[in-house]
Amino acid sequence: MDIIIIYLLVLIIPAIASFNINSNYKKFKQIELNKKISGFEVARKILDENGLDNVYIIETQRDLGDCYDSARKTVKLSKDVFHGETIAAASIAAHECGHAIQDKEGYSWMKIRSAVFPIVSISNKIAYVTLILGLIFQYSDLVLVSVILTTASLLFQLITLPVEFDASDRASKLLEELKLVDTDELEGTKKILKSAALTYVAGVLTTMLQMLYYLMLSRSKD
Repeated sequence: MDIIIIYLLVLIIPAIASFNINSNYKKFKQIELNKKISGFEVARKILDENGLDNVYIIETQRDLGDCYDSARKTVKLSKDVFHGETIAAASIAAHECGHAIQDKEGYSWMKIRSAVFPIVSISNKIAYVTLILGLIFQYSDLVLVSVILTTASLLFQLITLPVEFDASDRASKLLEELKLVDTDELEGTKKILKSAALTYVAGVLTTMLQMLYYLMLSRSKD
């Protein structure tokens, strides 16, 4: 019975986080800023004010594919964020600029995350293979190896938490300090930024539960 509960939680937790961010995004995507400025303009203003005029802003066709590319020094904004003159667009654009500022300042958690990423990428691939083989051949030791390797992914997610929360905190302050949004719009930006950050918390919890689920599954196979 316990293993079924854990399995359900693995499905439910990310679903709730996804619903939260999507519902808030959909709501505030419909609310236009009083200043009528686009996500691109918000991002450009923040970057320029922080001495990052060398950072490019480009439009990406992927929905919610907004990110900061530290290798190319580029802020990538999805179509709705790039052109949108909404609370949602301003919030997301400011968040990605928060990452650009972290990069400029050499934010320690971001540097650590970048350093461990190659290791995590390799360990995840090996973990997937060992898990499948362990479950197919009912060899619990292989499943245990997979769970151990997955700790690298969990570590990466834990390191990501302060990076994302800090970027959201910076975004909230910059939107207010640079007067990019009016006072009555700040609450909306905070909701967007908070719900986005909580998706990473949900990711950590999900990974932990997945590890526990696979361990319990391997024992039940035994």
